[in-house]
Amino acid sequence: MELKILFFGDIVGKIGRKAVRKTLPAYRKKYNPDLVIANVENLAHGKGITEKTLNEVKESGIDVFTSGNHIFRREEGLDLLADKDSLVIRPANYPEDTTGYGEKLVEIGTKKLLVINLIGRVFFEETFDSPFEKLDEILAKYANDNLSGIIVDFHAEATSEKVALGWYADGRVSAILGTHTHIPTADAKILPKGTAYITDIGMVGSKESVLGVKKEIIIEKFLKDLPIIFDIPEEGTVQINAALVTIDSKTKQAKRIKLINEETTI
Repeated sequence: MELKILFFGDIVGKIGRKAVRKTLPAYRKKYNPDLVIANVENLAHGKGITEKTLNEVKESGIDVFTSGNHIFRREEGLDLLADKDSLVIRPANYPEDTTGYGEKLVEIGTKKLLVINLIGRVFFEETFDSPFEKLDEILAKYANDNLSGIIVDFHAEATSEKVALGWYADGRVSAILGTHTHIPTADAKILPKGTAYITDIGMVGSKESVLGVKKEIIIEKFLKDLPIIFDIPEEGTVQINAALVTIDSKTKQAKRIKLINEETTI
């Protein structure tokens, strides 16, 4: 039996939330996913989450939420992460006393899907535990569970680190899906032992921007190298980047990975 997982890249600000609300009903009808996941570290005007913004995308039809280093930018978001029943997870390889949880076991009918969130160590200012060792630790924790699939959001900067984790995890997880850079890569594939892989899914955010931020602000930053305040466009063309992963629930191996790269207007 197959499980189909629809995973949206980083949703950036109000324009991204509106785009999800506008397009997800059609995607559900067209692809019939069993579970919809999205990275929400940029949900509330580009930095973190609030209860209001999270409820907005929940009501749009997203079931589970992964994140990254920006998820801690709003105090309200910390309370949401602290709830053990929360549908929002943060990277598991933060220090042990960090607020929140790094994996989520999701029941889909009679089946169980494990969603894991990891963060890379290359090019980040923060100090994290090894994502490779943390993955081993989590997989050992659930070794006796009768899982139908394992999805990993690897939130990282360096392409080399992402590719290396893909090879390291091949055959042990159903998918390694990269997030964080907001730029979709062209390397979606099924690795030899059955793990679906892509270096970065991309984002749901303003097309005429720099990674979702107003382009004029970032250009000015590069020209003058002065401090800036990020501002997110609230209307215009939105690029929608997502991945649809089809899993054989008996073997936990991926059968297909399909990229969704579309546009809508807000």
